[in-house]
Amino acid sequence: MSLGFHGSRQDGAGRHRVLPVMCGHCGTDRQLTIRSVTGLQHSPPEIVLVSYTCGQCGLFSEHPAQAADLSMVLARADQTGDVLIFGGHYIHCGRPMRKAGSEIRRLSAPLSTEGTDGDSLDVYLATRVLRCDCGFQMELPE
Repeated sequence: MSLGFHGSRQDGAGRHRVLPVMCGHCGTDRQLTIRSVTGLQHSPPEIVLVSYTCGQCGLFSEHPAQAADLSMVLARADQTGDVLIFGGHYIHCGRPMRKAGSEIRRLSAPLSTEGTDGDSLDVYLATRVLRCDCGFQMELPE
């Protein structure tokens, strides 16, 4: 008996297969937006963990998938409008975003919702700024 990896299903012949990259509700891959792709430990190299959202029904899915199946969805021209996390790299417009600096952000909230004494709780958060060649920019916690 062979053990499968997380997210695999056995086919009728006892082989382990992964789910296809498609919306489980709509039954198609035409409206998918890929959100992230990461490698999986203890899995064959052609198996990746993929997260995606269906633009038609809004269903979010995350599961192991064949890299070949994923590449067919990523090859479509309409996959360029969002940020894709690919193996720890953030990609926008089809290119990896570059670090453009760091910031310290201050978040404040009142200590109590009942008083107006002016005391607040402050939290400081270090962020890194990532920028795309097109001008798109985002901040992520360090």
